[in-house]
Amino acid sequence: MSALDNIDRNILRLLRLDARTSNAKLAAEVGLSPSACLRRIQAMERDGVIRGYTVLLGSASGEDAISVLVQITLERQTEDYLNRLEAAVRKHPEIKECYLMTGSSDYFLRVEVEKAQDFERIHKDILSKLPGVQRIHSSFSIRNVMTSRMRADHSR
Repeated sequence: MSALDNIDRNILRLLRLDARTSNAKLAAEVGLSPSACLRRIQAMERDGVIRGYTVLLGSASGEDAISVLVQITLERQTEDYLNRLEAAVRKHPEIKECYLMTGSSDYFLRVEVEKAQDFERIHKDILSKLPGVQRIHSSFSIRNVMTSRMRADHSR
């Protein structure tokens, strides 16, 4: 696919706001026919510009979950250590995101808990048992100020 033009960028912006919007509505908003809009979306999917669609889940209790931001430092930064940690992290749904980092820590994780006390179990039973971990530094978020993934507005 060639470079994205303004129409492609507008399609992406609208899909980020609501990925469930109908193709007909999306096409009307960007000034294309539905078939032309669908062809552009399919081309962006095929070329990896759009890598997938996701559902953002709320907590089972209806309350917002607390995000705990965790920095992990490994004993060693060898390929074996990195691979083992990454494989272990993928087994735990409590760990919502994991990033390999530059800087003072090796990994940055985002863990979600219903209440602060729940993190003690995750720290003891999961994080402290990850292979090759030398240091764990955790910070609790006070509130989410902004996220690039917009939540669906079901009040429409």
